[in-house]
Amino acid sequence: MAGVAVATAVLRLPPVVVVGALALVAGAVVVDMAAARRAAVTLARPELPALARGTPVPFAADAGGGGARVGRLRQPAPAELGIEPAEVPGAALRASLVGRQRGVHLLPPMVARVAGPLGLATCDHTGGPSDRVTVLPDLPRARRLAAARRRGRSTDEGRIRNRLGLGTEFETIRDYSPDDDIRQVNWLATERVGRPMSNQFRIDENRDLVCMVDCGRLMASPLGDATRLDVALDALAVLAVAADDAGDRVGTVAFAASVVRQLPPRRNGAEPVVRALFDLEPAEVESDYDRAFQAVVGRKRALVALFTDLVDGAAARTLLAAVPVLSRHHALMVVSSTDTDLAAALGTPPSDEREALRAVVALDLLASRRRTVGLLHRMGVAVVEARPDTLGPACVSAYLRLKQSGRL
Repeated sequence: MAGVAVATAVLRLPPVVVVGALALVAGAVVVDMAAARRAAVTLARPELPALARGTPVPFAADAGGGGARVGRLRQPAPAELGIEPAEVPGAALRASLVGRQRGVHLLPPMVARVAGPLGLATCDHTGGPSDRVTVLPDLPRARRLAAARRRGRSTDEGRIRNRLGLGTEFETIRDYSPDDDIRQVNWLATERVGRPMSNQFRIDENRDLVCMVDCGRLMASPLGDATRLDVALDALAVLAVAADDAGDRVGTVAFAASVVRQLPPRRNGAEPVVRALFDLEPAEVESDYDRAFQAVVGRKRALVALFTDLVDGAAARTLLAAVPVLSRHHALMVVSSTDTDLAAALGTPPSDEREALRAVVALDLLASRRRTVGLLHRMGVAVVEARPDTLGPACVSAYLRLKQSGRL
């Protein structure tokens, strides 16, 4: 059309010729657009695996078929998922896909921009269904840490060898010893062989681990690009895999104002526990520790790992009031991530009045937290505090110390 305008100005073409030329150009554009719209385009992408939050995986998508000229290929994504790059020239998209938020999210169909045979028009083609993408806590990292721990130690670390003694699991029948408890005497075997015989029992030292997850309002506060609940579930995955590795049974209870998820302890329970909790979201309510602890009070003695936050003084008081209900029946370990924002507020000298006030508030919150931790220690509770990136390994270290000391 620009060429027709220039030719009209230079050659002084008659109006009929000008109109005819413009009609010819417009007709060519319409025909080209119709051809681009009718082009048969096949958009394909492989089945997407379950993602670990924050861990990128390769993503591939292709467009083609019917001789279509694909100019660009784009993969839209919701805010909970990230694709880099999301759009490329050509018919092949090679990118990385990362899950930013736990849960099940829909990945929309792909979009291919197809040009007509004359190159005068393009049309966007959308193809394929919306796929469901599951984003879990970082279970692969937990397994890598467990494998590294196995490579760096003997195979029996964390798995306490069962001792023979007056336990609950029958082992064998042997000759009576003067030091044996009278309850060990097997009278039927004694009568059969004509001499005193005793039952040998094995002490069951592979225990239950119950991971309790606080889903109240405090767990919605951010820690970097994640929430406290995200960090807690990543650390829980590391601890659950370590418990599997040590031969313990793993279960979980998630709660806010009431119990929202519950899974009894079981062998090889790490993956079922993670899959039971992966789509939890914080609730805008106060957590009821007393009601949550009642859900595990009547069970067999276990190590209860409580993932919560200790910054808020009012919430800490309700926790301290409820601890005796649980500590009479179980060993309790409270797990809480340190606050990177509070550390940052104290790490730099204040330059104005606002920053000075912020540092005072941070000092007050940290002092309240230290008081809560001290009271928990005096009540016989193990407390694990660590940065978000090291909270999982810190939980495992505390768990192994409790197991080896016989606290469980």
